Amino acid sequence: MDWTGRQQERLAAARGDAPADLVLTGGKVVNLFTGALEEVDVAVHRGRVVGLGSYQGRQSVDLKGAYLCPAFMEGHIHVESSLLAPAELAKAMVPHGTCALVGDPHEIGNVLGMAGVEAMLAASRDLPMEFFFMAPSCVPATPLEDSGADLEAADLERLACHGRVLGLAEMMNFPGAAGGDPGVLAKLRAFRHRPMDGHAPLLSGKQLNAYLTAGPESEHEATLRSEGAQKLARGMWLMIRQGTSAKDLAALISLVNPVTERRCLLVSDDLQADTLAQRGHLDHLLRLAVKHGVDPISALRMVTLNPARRFGLARRGAVAPGWRADLVVLEDLKDFTVRHVYHAGELVAQDGRCLHPCGTAFPDVARGTMHLAPLGPESFQVKADGPKVRVIGLLEDQLLTESLLEDTPQRDGLLAADPARDLARLAVVERHQASGRIGFGLVKGLGLREGALASTVAHDSHNLMVVGVDDVSMLTAARRLKELGGGWVVTRGEKVLAELPLPLAGLMSDQPLGTVLAGLKGLSIATSKVCSHPEPFMPISFLALPVIPHLKISDRGLIDVDAFAPVELFTH
Repeated sequence: MDWTGRQQERLAAARGDAPADLVLTGGKVVNLFTGALEEVDVAVHRGRVVGLGSYQGRQSVDLKGAYLCPAFMEGHIHVESSLLAPAELAKAMVPHGTCALVGDPHEIGNVLGMAGVEAMLAASRDLPMEFFFMAPSCVPATPLEDSGADLEAADLERLACHGRVLGLAEMMNFPGAAGGDPGVLAKLRAFRHRPMDGHAPLLSGKQLNAYLTAGPESEHEATLRSEGAQKLARGMWLMIRQGTSAKDLAALISLVNPVTERRCLLVSDDLQADTLAQRGHLDHLLRLAVKHGVDPISALRMVTLNPARRFGLARRGAVAPGWRADLVVLEDLKDFTVRHVYHAGELVAQDGRCLHPCGTAFPDVARGTMHLAPLGPESFQVKADGPKVRVIGLLEDQLLTESLLEDTPQRDGLLAADPARDLARLAVVERHQASGRIGFGLVKGLGLREGALASTVAHDSHNLMVVGVDDVSMLTAARRLKELGGGWVVTRGEKVLAELPLPLAGLMSDQPLGTVLAGLKGLSIATSKVCSHPEPFMPISFLALPVIPHLKISDRGLIDVDAFAPVELFTH
């Protein structure tokens, strides 16, 4: 049936001339336009709400006093950071009330380029929630690192034609945008009439003015209340982030008031599978927002109507005639316990269980992405070339890092770890072209006592990250990840203590959620034997992100993010 035929049927149901597919009775409808609660029945036909009032339906469901709201929409997330393929992520998210997300696939784009982004689009079809995407704007994120691909403006223009690509993803090259770099401007020009997400941590004053003049409109990297206030005042959409590693909600939520609320979203950015399983998704963020004093209906707008408006998704994010019937039934507006979830009028989750089959496979193009030059015992050895050494200092619950200066720990003239000072060795091994390039550094804040941790999840170029105390453990970890096709591993000497294979681009598992959770639990037990940090892999993965101040590392060495330039490891 064509659109006109479907509309004729919907209109007949809306007028009451024909029964609707579904009528939800006995509930309190959350009206996001007025802020009121309406005790009224809701009729759904052919995937749309067609009326509020007294209706007859082929199926009737008594909500027994529960709250009927629009289903939740995630406004900014990286699917790959969940460690799950889209089908498994949908199965995990839908029971928490989420029926749509807007993702940035620049993780897989950095590994496989257009083929990776197209694979992500293919793998996210025919699921009980919709996966929208933004076109990755910075692959690679900077010229100071080596990724597996380059995406230019012409590539992004191809993506712009896809129906589920809504706009341009986070513009991380804020110096290039503010400075008028021709390549950056070409990408911005291609999406000048579409939503464009920003990424400009700590940027302010005239540089922020120039960045906004270039085109980006949103910020999810604000970590300080003053920063968030300035960016709201300059017209940006403020995406208040609460993910696995970055937790900014407590610092920013007081900015939400009846005026600013319309420009605020609650987002996850990077949300690991075990975090999702343990605490929930946007339902958890709603609980936190209300706990911090936000009105429940205002909080709901930030995960429904506001993201729909921000991304130009018409007639989504509210319960109203003609609007899409993505609906969630909640027990209350404090704990936001999800009872039922409807996607386009179909019941897809009930009481914490996904009812819809999620069988979309990930294309095989994402396999076999580990291309390492040969590694030997000497590969991780670095001559101690100065009395002082620059150290990346971790900050709790932040992606920001400190740039520290320490006395150089050394042994036999070589750079060494120093567990007594919480200094671990750090190496980034290029893994896309087998170039043999390795960047070296030190990190403080992991509490690594012995052994090594390694990961191919290393934002955004996703080279091989190895953090260790000794050469043998680091070598064992790197070689094991090559065998696995990517993932996470914990080693002690020549022994592998635990591992989580991530064979899809070295970023995602091809296994069910339960298998991934079991693997993460095994890793947690193993890391506790060698490391005091409760969740070290996520912060390790962001040490290689050279667009977040202050000191980061790539396969080319240390990077002073404030200067957007390489910096020497040793100094005097």
